[in-house]
Amino acid sequence: MNNSNSIKIIKGNIIFTSVPEGFNITEQGFLVMRDGKVEGVYESLPDIYSGIEITDYGDKLIIPGMNDLHCHAPQFRNLGMAMDRELLPWLENYTFPEESRFKDKEYARSVYSAFIREIWKQGTTRIAVYSTVHKSAALQLMELFEKSGLGAYVGKVNMDRNCPDSIRESAEGSLADTRELLEASAGKDSLVRPIITPRFVPSCSARLLEGLGELAVEYFAPVQSHLSENKGEIEWVKELHPDSSCYGDVYDKYKLFGQTPTLMAHCVYSDEQERELMRSRGVIAVHCPTSNMNVGSGMMPVRTFLDEGIRVALGSDISGGHTCSIFKTMVYAIQISKLLWAESGKQISFLSNSETFYMATKGGGSFFGNVGSFEKGYDFDALVIDDSELSTLGYTIEQRLERFIYVGDDRHILHRYVQGKLIEEPEL
Repeated sequence: MNNSNSIKIIKGNIIFTSVPEGFNITEQGFLVMRDGKVEGVYESLPDIYSGIEITDYGDKLIIPGMNDLHCHAPQFRNLGMAMDRELLPWLENYTFPEESRFKDKEYARSVYSAFIREIWKQGTTRIAVYSTVHKSAALQLMELFEKSGLGAYVGKVNMDRNCPDSIRESAEGSLADTRELLEASAGKDSLVRPIITPRFVPSCSARLLEGLGELAVEYFAPVQSHLSENKGEIEWVKELHPDSSCYGDVYDKYKLFGQTPTLMAHCVYSDEQERELMRSRGVIAVHCPTSNMNVGSGMMPVRTFLDEGIRVALGSDISGGHTCSIFKTMVYAIQISKLLWAESGKQISFLSNSETFYMATKGGGSFFGNVGSFEKGYDFDALVIDDSELSTLGYTIEQRLERFIYVGDDRHILHRYVQGKLIEEPEL
């Protein structure tokens, strides 16, 4: 017998991607959820659900929430600044000085509160995010996310070398703080959890990398870091680890490369050997097109990764990236793929709308579990889009979604759901 108290039904134009190759569309359809999980999508409502109240969103679009798989929360204040610098000078002159300020708990709270409100506004419902080296700031960020109702993996950044003294840790202190965060979350069923976060290989000693890998395996904790973003960075890694066959091999030797669920951002210059290691380990490559352009890294050949069976998600990567909107990130991903298509003499196909939408929803959402689709058993993370201002007359549902992605903005996002709960603007 159905317990109608645990069932919710919404009606509208439902669109999602169960596979990258195309959209699943149900016009004026019914989506049934129980306890925050999708039971089914129907063209007409089965009799078994008769008598249950329906939330009717009329002609509006109902789509999965956005998943941002690479983002630096403490860089939010630097959004749109220093976009004329290359990666390493940008880190030294802007990023590291800003992150040092997060030892001040009041400063951290003010920036993190504004950051969470912004990603809520832009339709991000789940995120994998970097904090700073400061344990107190990472705990604050986790607490604020808990209060917001959004889902997040929060990483206390680890680095004990090649960084300013103001944010340099000892390896043992960094490991102790990381263990404390993992221990505090162990056994809890929460939307907000810690993720092991070596900033990148040059900033971590062998002892720190070794200890982080041991913690990842012990707690089966996920891992996030940077990989092959910049040619200078890759050469630096070769100098530091001459015995490793590639950048990714360094992480792999320390059990930080797919031994537990792993995100590696950028991968602009990952060679064939590194890509094969990613594929065999199940590592997710996170494409950050705005950042790759802004700090002069280059263009990630996403089609190559997809053709080789490597999972790809999208990341805003603020403040290297200049927008928190994953919708705009989709647009940039398509545009870069078209430049690579043109460069290849039209031999390498560019990304389609459905492929990038899949990366932003089910592809990225898979890191959080059954997230990012409206298939049975998936968490109901969703956005309700009112695109009437964009003129909907004569357009198909798919065309309306495309137009919203390209020319719409946060003002057209009417509602946000996470696990079936309506999430209002966070009061933090």
